[in-house]
Amino acid sequence: MTPNLLDGEYVPSSDPTTRDQVELYERTDGREGATMLGGPVVVLTTRGARSSTLRKTPLMRIERGGVYALGASAGGQARHPSWFHNLTAHPTVQLQDGARRALMTARVAEGTERADWLAYADGLYPFFADLRERAVLTGDREVPVVLLEPVTD
Repeated sequence: MTPNLLDGEYVPSSDPTTRDQVELYERTDGREGATMLGGPVVVLTTRGARSSTLRKTPLMRIERGGVYALGASAGGQARHPSWFHNLTAHPTVQLQDGARRALMTARVAEGTERADWLAYADGLYPFFADLRERAVLTGDREVPVVLLEPVTD
């Protein structure tokens, strides 16, 4: 593995909007393609749960003290997003925030830690609460909050 980067075969998203945004973000080190729904984004690279190929997803940027949070809302859909299944199978991920790329370890937040991050995320993105409510209504599922912490050697 290259230091601070995941290596392996990259399979671009089949969704043209996602694929184009990731390509633009990476090509410009986040100077372009860096917003979604009016807020800043990061690019998450995961290893496919079944395929082990690399997948890249732009996600809303939620960061505090070097720890990043990801809300697996999937736009309020009934099922968790594929990136969530990928990182639960392979918790070492790569995160790009602007020009900075780093290996991170993913874990699902629980209890008061989850509630604290949800309150923080809702303050940044008020629509996030609506997405969580929609996920409950459409799929009777709680939206996971995933924390990414830097890999320590």
